[in-house]
Amino acid sequence: MAVLMELPFEEWVKTLPNSLRSDPLWKSAYYRLSMYLYDLMWIDTETIKKDFRGREIVHQLVRSAGSVCANMEEAYRRGIGTADFVRIMRISLGELGETQGWYFRSRHILSPEILEKRIRVIQQAIALTVKVIDQNRKR
Repeated sequence: MAVLMELPFEEWVKTLPNSLRSDPLWKSAYYRLSMYLYDLMWIDTETIKKDFRGREIVHQLVRSAGSVCANMEEAYRRGIGTADFVRIMRISLGELGETQGWYFRSRHILSPEILEKRIRVIQQAIALTVKVIDQNRKR
């Protein structure tokens, strides 16, 4: 298994396959940020799982952070502007909140700097997701 390192967002994007970056969903800032969050979570769980108390947090983080992206993918494919899109994006919003909660609960394992950076990414993703929900709810 390769050693994972955190990259700034712009550098991380360059490591992704063109097939992903050429998908129309990739144009959505909320999706790009959520995918970045998932990769950051992947790195962080290497540290969290070393503490026996963190093992359950790892399971929950993987599930909730993965669900954010998966629900965004499903919502997009169901059709932007539809009631289904809004409903599923609201599920993603809930998963973002849950992911933030699991990060908070890992604060005794992760450094304060890492925790602050992750919460900032999550809050940015929340703001973008709320905006797209509001825009599509009014259609």
